[in-house]
Amino acid sequence: MKRRIIKTEDGSHTIFVPELGEHYHSIHGAVRESGTIFIEAGFNACDRNPLNILEFGMGTGLNVLLTYKEAKKQDRTVYYHTIEKYPLASFEIEALNLAVVSECTEEGLFERIHEAPWEERVRLSENFTLQKQQSDFGGFSLDGKFDLVYFDAFAPEIQPRLWTPEMFSRIASCCNPGAILTTYSSKGMVRRNLESAGFHIEKLPGPPGKREFIRATYKIG
Repeated sequence: MKRRIIKTEDGSHTIFVPELGEHYHSIHGAVRESGTIFIEAGFNACDRNPLNILEFGMGTGLNVLLTYKEAKKQDRTVYYHTIEKYPLASFEIEALNLAVVSECTEEGLFERIHEAPWEERVRLSENFTLQKQQSDFGGFSLDGKFDLVYFDAFAPEIQPRLWTPEMFSRIASCCNPGAILTTYSSKGMVRRNLESAGFHIEKLPGPPGKREFIRATYKIG
């Protein structure tokens, strides 16, 4: 799958996939989008400590980076499990400016995130453990339950099988009661499919270029 690195409106890089006509992040600002949807509406809205996070779509590693930065700031303990089918190549990682634009000052952290071995738990710090799983979203297998889900798959019109009631039911089975799921999509069918899996839906104001997005809370346990 061919990919191109582009600069978004807040100065941060993202990836564009010509074959799909899809960007990994909003062209209006990659760091700004992830900060609004996954950190402010997700991480900061979930007060559990320690906190178990499940991410669908590691992509550039931006959500890992921002979560690490915020967890360190708040002195919270995080176990972070992320799933990605197509990891970036080393030359792509080297070309991304996400550590600089996100003002993450811990030297070498972004590289350590990407260099961490797959299928193993790796301690990035005393309070932050990362496990990367290379897998198709449809074939994921998980141990334990999660308190927060970052659902960052490609758009429903690009990969509709990832946004089905069955998919969200599988995710719900991995969630603790009260777990939060955030995603950039606010499509009606996404809301309905999440509701059918036991989630309560909120529509929140979106970052630049997006009118609204979804925060869902799992109510059935």
